[in-house]
Amino acid sequence: MIGGGQFTLLRQRRFAPFFWTQFLGAANDNVFKFSFTLLVTYQGAAYSQIPAATAINLIGAVFILPFVLLSATSGQLSDRFDKASLMRAVKWLELAIMLLGAWGFAVHSFSTLLVCVLLMGTHSTLFGPAKYAYLPQHLDRAEIVGGNGMVEMGTFVAILLGTLAGGVLIDSGPNGHLYSAFACVALACAGVTTSQWIPATPAPAPDLKIDLNPFRVTWRSVQVARENRAVFLSLLGISWLWFYGFLLLTQFPLFAKGTLGGGPQVANLLAAAFTLGIAIGSLACERLSHRMLEIGLVPFGSIGMTLFGIDMYFACRGLPVASMQTFGQFVGHARHWRVLIDVFLLSACAGLYSVPLYALIQTRCAPTHRARIVAANNIINALFMIVAAAYAAVLLGFARLGVPELLLSAALLNAAVAIYIYGLMPEFLLRFLSWLLVHTLYRIQANGALHIPERGAALIVSNHVSYVDALLLMAVSPRPIRFVMDVTIFRIPVMSWLFRDARAIPIASRRVDEQVMERAFEQVSEALRDGQLVCIFPEGRITDTGDLYPFRPGVTRVLESDPVPVIPVALRGLWGSVFSRAPGPAWPLRIVRRIFSPLGIEVGAPVDPVLATPALLQEQVAALRGAWR
Repeated sequence: MIGGGQFTLLRQRRFAPFFWTQFLGAANDNVFKFSFTLLVTYQGAAYSQIPAATAINLIGAVFILPFVLLSATSGQLSDRFDKASLMRAVKWLELAIMLLGAWGFAVHSFSTLLVCVLLMGTHSTLFGPAKYAYLPQHLDRAEIVGGNGMVEMGTFVAILLGTLAGGVLIDSGPNGHLYSAFACVALACAGVTTSQWIPATPAPAPDLKIDLNPFRVTWRSVQVARENRAVFLSLLGISWLWFYGFLLLTQFPLFAKGTLGGGPQVANLLAAAFTLGIAIGSLACERLSHRMLEIGLVPFGSIGMTLFGIDMYFACRGLPVASMQTFGQFVGHARHWRVLIDVFLLSACAGLYSVPLYALIQTRCAPTHRARIVAANNIINALFMIVAAAYAAVLLGFARLGVPELLLSAALLNAAVAIYIYGLMPEFLLRFLSWLLVHTLYRIQANGALHIPERGAALIVSNHVSYVDALLLMAVSPRPIRFVMDVTIFRIPVMSWLFRDARAIPIASRRVDEQVMERAFEQVSEALRDGQLVCIFPEGRITDTGDLYPFRPGVTRVLESDPVPVIPVALRGLWGSVFSRAPGPAWPLRIVRRIFSPLGIEVGAPVDPVLATPALLQEQVAALRGAWR
């Protein structure tokens, strides 16, 4: 994909058959489910004596049930067997389910169709872990965000098209149920066909023994995820998004009717705006992250989800009173556009929020447990949706609040959840600050970032030009970096909590505080032995001239204790910026002069620790920097 956009993946066999297989499956789920729901709603007497409201809730509950009971098993299957073979088997299962469903539609059998809903939930449960664990085995580091964006976009577009198609087919006449049955079988056949082209995807844990106890396996998978705080918090972050999204999507019909005065067309319009926003936000992740895993987009997305959620509440106040407005009547009111724009931008921010979290889970968890961790996430997602349904019932029923107040409470809760998660994991916040820096004040040009290893210990050495060097280096690293920081900066009031939570390593010279220096070398050694990335600035100070100061021998001491690869990095273009020590005009004028100015980050090839002397490393950093200071 290098040299092209994420859409070029649709021309490649390693991605295209998989993409269309999951797209067709998601569309089929929703054609079937929504067709069944509409039949129960408008022709309930022909299908069941159960009240329509009860039947609709039963359909939703039955579909979610397999995610709770079978996700753990499906995750094991995806780690144990070839994912391509597993996905093909699931597609054949889908065809059998749809043939049974077609018979259920034809004879108006509520029980048969309900069993098919249960089986389609099982189909989705089996497919989900394989779907997300497939991508890291076929996409490289520069493609993983774009690939996830395509999958998220495709899933939500398929959900929208499937829902709309189900409505159109059922509404097409007395034989609408038969048309829906035919469409479902046709989509299943198409899915079977595309799945045959999915390339082989070897099992990462072929010797895994399948444990049929879902609770034990789920608990174990969650414990594995908890070993990596970023992965575990990402699981919770994704589940929170399902909570928020479930509240929005399930309340759109009531919101459209009771608050906006619209008919079914308005509810569909809200769903379409939401889906389009998710799709565009998901696709935008690749461009905004420059094809790397940029978790700095997660806080950006969560901020937008809160701001546009709050604005949607105020946009609903004092709207013109009307009843059952059509599509044309609704869009004819200018104030309604503000609501639509809020829904669209909120969901676009949700796309920016979710794609990096999925990519982080895929790239940072152990490959042998990847599918099981995704399966555990599916279970947590289902539980969060159940809690969301109970939360809505309490606020709308017992507390007697309206839908706008419910959605406002969700937006405010979103802010609280974000603050809590970013407090536990400052890496998200630091990467957000880094992302803002390189997308507002500067235009960054990074070369050689692939030299930074995705796994394993390495020592990064860089020239020291400004106070924001660490933030800039974070912008090109696929992993967290432990920075060795001057103790006087580390102890700055207010900022010290952030440096401490970000696990920066304070250091001082032997003359200033020998105890701090010795502890710093111990922490560097511990980090490297734990397989982490550590960055030091061997000059020992920020340059006052723009030139490199001699590299100090501390790097030699580090490598004698822990001989790891050394990654030379050169920062270019920062000298003269407001964050450097360059002489010049007052800082406001310097910001104006340097806004959007280009910066360069050159990452060199790893140096063998045996050869990595301070003199050699300084020579390499100087060569990478060149004449551009």
